[in-house]
Amino acid sequence: MHSRLASKRKNKNFSVGGQRLYILAASIVVLGAVVFLRLYVLQITNHSKYIAIAEGQHRAFSEITAKRGEVYLKNKKGNYPLAVNRDYLMVFLEPKLVEDRDSVIKDVSHILGLARSEVKEKLSDPEDMFEILKRKVSEEEAEKIRKLDLQGVKITSETFRYYPGEELASHVVGFVGSDGEKLRGMYGIESFWEEDLKGENGKLSQERDSLGRWISIAERDLVPAQNGVDMVLTINEDVQYETEKILKEFAKKHEADEGSIVVQEVKTGKILAMANFPDFSPNKFGEVEDMSHFINSSVSNAYETGSVFKTITLAAGIDSGVIEPSSTYMDTGIVYEAGYEIENSDFKAYGEQNMTQVLEKSLNTGVIFIEKLIGNKRFAEYIRRFGFGEQTGVPLPGESSGDIRNLSYLNRDIQFFTAAYGQGLTATPIQLANAYSAIANGGKLMKPKIVDKIIYPDGKEKFFEEEVLREVIKPETSQKMIKMLKSVVKNGHGKRASVPGYSVGGKTGTAQVAKSGEKGYEDDITIGSFAGIAPIEDPKFTVVVKITNPKDVIWAESSAAPAFSEVMKFLLTYYNVEPEK
Repeated sequence: MHSRLASKRKNKNFSVGGQRLYILAASIVVLGAVVFLRLYVLQITNHSKYIAIAEGQHRAFSEITAKRGEVYLKNKKGNYPLAVNRDYLMVFLEPKLVEDRDSVIKDVSHILGLARSEVKEKLSDPEDMFEILKRKVSEEEAEKIRKLDLQGVKITSETFRYYPGEELASHVVGFVGSDGEKLRGMYGIESFWEEDLKGENGKLSQERDSLGRWISIAERDLVPAQNGVDMVLTINEDVQYETEKILKEFAKKHEADEGSIVVQEVKTGKILAMANFPDFSPNKFGEVEDMSHFINSSVSNAYETGSVFKTITLAAGIDSGVIEPSSTYMDTGIVYEAGYEIENSDFKAYGEQNMTQVLEKSLNTGVIFIEKLIGNKRFAEYIRRFGFGEQTGVPLPGESSGDIRNLSYLNRDIQFFTAAYGQGLTATPIQLANAYSAIANGGKLMKPKIVDKIIYPDGKEKFFEEEVLREVIKPETSQKMIKMLKSVVKNGHGKRASVPGYSVGGKTGTAQVAKSGEKGYEDDITIGSFAGIAPIEDPKFTVVVKITNPKDVIWAESSAAPAFSEVMKFLLTYYNVEPEK
């Protein structure tokens, strides 16, 4: 009995000991797996992460800022700086090092024109090592700060964008501002070409000691900064200045809300001037309260153009072979369609008229007659071929395509009739200029060119060639249209667009303004336009003028046409175009 009890105790002890052994072994296996997994994560999965951390603990990194490329206009002397980099002085505090707080608060605030409470607030953290007091400090202010010789008050320089011409070509160039995190180009060339202009920052890294100090004998890794490219625009400084001056004079004279003028070289598509009113100074963009003033309305604001569009309808009719300049129709003064009555703008009927007279007198009934002969489908195709309803491709931000959706419904004749005289569809001034240039240069639609070349940091240059998008009309159609446009200025509503000593061609347009959010048009608001070319014998320039809501006149022949005359007169003189003999 005793031996049997002993045997049971022995087996029981063995069982308990075996379990403990198994638990210990299992624990070792689990612990080993955890350690292995942790090592795997550290050495394999997060290897690069921890290498970077270790690198950062032993190395100091310094970013080398790339120089932003500069932008230039052309003139007869060479290039004019439109957007450049300029060094400015900045006053900042190192609060931890400031000893005479009272003098800093009293004297520095007085010199810099700051509130004492503002300076006191920046000194509130005794461990702070950097607080900006004022940027773009004048040399006079800086010299007074230096004479104070106060501990913890420092002056340094920083680079900012500067625009020597102030308002000159402001909508074209845009400006550099902060998006809340970094400085970048906003609007205009500065925005569209941001990646090219800003360049690519470099980096310098070097080992440091446990206190974070550079180790002078350690090896340095340098990645040089890649500076941005310089740009030379096709815009001529003198032409831009004169165009802006003329636009401003006429806009103020007629108390207009807005205005735009586009000047284009007929054969190349080069933009020589692009002016908008009201303008702004990129150096003081922060003072502009209405942000819509930053928008380049020449490319971004599409509008119902009115009768300047009749030139496109006539060109389509002649090119499709359904009319000639001498073709006639009977003008009854009114067209009835789908319950609508469409009359001529002067509410008159002129009887038998030829197609040149349709353009001279700007007869709505005449262009409806032509559109019927062309047919809705073919008419819509011509409109698209002229570039309406699509972006021109000018390298500027925010370009509008305009709106020709009304021409998608081929069974709605009324929409095609109104489109024939520029109502119910929209276009931008640059689209109009490009279309008129196509009529003047033998029928070739060009891609508007505003950048002449870019200059890389190593001095290499890339020129942008002229680009023909497509042939819109035949050369013979172009010649017929040029003569008809000349007749409009000589005999029709465009007389005030004439330039003494030269033959000029063009067309007026007085458009209604559609109501916002509802059908119909505003009662007392109009937009006056004039689109024209000169000289007729060998067209060199296209000018489009748009005057929005002039208060003292209604018709474009009294607002846009005289402005066109002034701009074209300057162009022909400036470029030494010989007067007619």
